[in-house]
Amino acid sequence: MSGLAVLADIALAHLVVRARQTVVAMLGVAIGVGFFLAVSGMMVGSQKDFIRTLIDTAPHIVVRDERRDPSRQPALDTFPQAAVRIYDLRPQEEVRGLKDWPAMLADARALPGAVAAPSINGAVTVGFAGRTAAVALNGVDPRLEGQLTKIEETLSGGKLVDLEARPDGVIISRPLAERMGARLGDTLIVTAPSGALQRMRILALIEPDAGAGFYAGDTVAYGLLRTAQVLFARPNIVNQLHIRLPVPDDAQRLAARLEARWGYKWESWQERSADILNLLVVRNVIMYAVILAILAVASFGIYTAVSTSVADKRRDIAILRAMGFTAGDVQTIFLIEGVLVAILGAALGFGVGTALLEILARLPLTMGGKPLVLPLDRGVGQYLIAGGASMAAALLAAWLPARKAANVDPVSILRGAA
Repeated sequence: MSGLAVLADIALAHLVVRARQTVVAMLGVAIGVGFFLAVSGMMVGSQKDFIRTLIDTAPHIVVRDERRDPSRQPALDTFPQAAVRIYDLRPQEEVRGLKDWPAMLADARALPGAVAAPSINGAVTVGFAGRTAAVALNGVDPRLEGQLTKIEETLSGGKLVDLEARPDGVIISRPLAERMGARLGDTLIVTAPSGALQRMRILALIEPDAGAGFYAGDTVAYGLLRTAQVLFARPNIVNQLHIRLPVPDDAQRLAARLEARWGYKWESWQERSADILNLLVVRNVIMYAVILAILAVASFGIYTAVSTSVADKRRDIAILRAMGFTAGDVQTIFLIEGVLVAILGAALGFGVGTALLEILARLPLTMGGKPLVLPLDRGVGQYLIAGGASMAAALLAAWLPARKAANVDPVSILRGAA
């Protein structure tokens, strides 16, 4: 069998002779690869930015005072094999909250690099100047909550730690304050479901368009943990633990492990966002299917170029076979033609894709009157996927005519029968 270098020289000579057709096929691959990089860069970049927002703006694990499975009745455990039916069962009155939460908090803080804080959450009614609104009041530790979420970056007029100096302080959203006609420094009447009242002064406002990626909503308020416990008549009780990890991807594994130990519901950010993450997977499947279809269409240029080369070089193929080249050698020559076109096209496509990404990054876009920068992914991975996909498409497109070339009968051609 002839050396690969000789086969490559023959393939290159074929491409040079048909330079115009080679350039057209190469440009088709380049355009396909370029648009692959541009589209995937936008889609993957926006996905990574969205997931980063999910990770950065909320605790990685939230522990709630609830269990995944309801507690079994003692009679069912006493008679496990019997047919038991319970009548007139009255629900047990109990104070909601996490039992042994200090031990759970210590267990969470024992995780390397973890930050954990207790919280109490409940529904209250706030009133001002004859207007009322229902909100969810979060009693938090101001020193730690800023490390768990990005709420600090959304505040105007004050800081989270101001709650320590003013235990009767509250932080609400600006849209809620505007609907009630309240301003920074005004005093609200906060009413708990039990009827307990608390006068609370607005210390800061949460801006919905602060650009930090965090916004809990118009109906969420923040207060000091001790104040909320007094308002809800639940001293020394918390119903949530918030945990932040140094490696967010470990959240699901660690949450499952700690949940098995403590029994309460330890909910990771992956579980809270499962529906959204599944939609992103579907979106990626659609995106790559469309982009690969573009590359498949671009590979038709290679198929046409190699097919035409096979048709024009039938006598040359016969001569090569007569000189001792095998059918595998002939097939390799035309496969090399397709690979060379794909390599040159992909190299040019990388430049086209990089230029398109740069143009997209510099587009003068605005949202809500503020400049918007498209999140783009320019990682090496996208270039490797584009190059690999174009190479696979080129090999498939070149293999069909190359196989036909390998089956050419040299005897019939040299005799002038074909």
